[in-house]
Amino acid sequence: MKIAIVTDSTAYLPKDVRERLGIRMIPLSVIFGDETYREEIDMTADEFFVKIKQSPKLPTTSQPSVGEFVDLFTAIREEGYDAVISIHLSSGISGTYQGAVTAGTMVDGLRVYAYDSEISCMAQGFYAIEAAEMAKAGKMPEEILARLDEMKRTLRAYFMVDDLSHLQRGGRLTGAQAFIGGLLQIKPLLRFENKVIVPFEKIRTRKKAVQRIEELFDEDADKGVPLKAAIIHANQPDEASRWRDELAARYPHVEFSISYFGPVIATHVGEGALGLTWYQP
Repeated sequence: MKIAIVTDSTAYLPKDVRERLGIRMIPLSVIFGDETYREEIDMTADEFFVKIKQSPKLPTTSQPSVGEFVDLFTAIREEGYDAVISIHLSSGISGTYQGAVTAGTMVDGLRVYAYDSEISCMAQGFYAIEAAEMAKAGKMPEEILARLDEMKRTLRAYFMVDDLSHLQRGGRLTGAQAFIGGLLQIKPLLRFENKVIVPFEKIRTRKKAVQRIEELFDEDADKGVPLKAAIIHANQPDEASRWRDELAARYPHVEFSISYFGPVIATHVGEGALGLTWYQP
């Protein structure tokens, strides 16, 4: 069986990784006034952070249309694929997954398996990479989906933001939580729980927030089992590199990479956000 793997742009997988593994990407968009930019195609993360400083208002974001999914799935079918596994950011913060589900019912001759990662960014990317490697190895869709569900049991992700107001304005966090955070000048640790972003712990400083993420990571990394991990940053490449080097020196059995919050997710978390995600391969 010939299986294609699709994910959306919020996995922020580098183009060379997508091309090497044959992963198709469908973009979400950021909208500045009357200008729409497809992330990873029309606008990079670096370009976004320049643009947002020049913009009087925060941009908004939009998901791919059902029609775009239908076009992509149809093209995949025409290339001779029998099935597609379409892996997307959490259905609790975007309708992208539901768009894939709907489009899958509209394309004949192709088995479409939409998968809700229940998360985003490189954590979502880990699912797409694992699925693509299994598809290349000749695994069946049911085997791949079972492995993705197994990954969910070991995958962890924590991140902090400099300013909660972005999450509040975007409707991804309640107003009361954002107000309290701003009042106390805290750097809350956040995570995905039941498909939505929730505060995990309230921490006063950025330094202590990083230390707390390290403690949480150590609970898994200290067991000595192999892990794959990614540091995710919003326009903080130097800080991310330093952190990666420090962690890699302490945990030689962990494979570390650096990823980023691209335009769509950075619209909601703001510049300066920093996170760590990991799972047991």
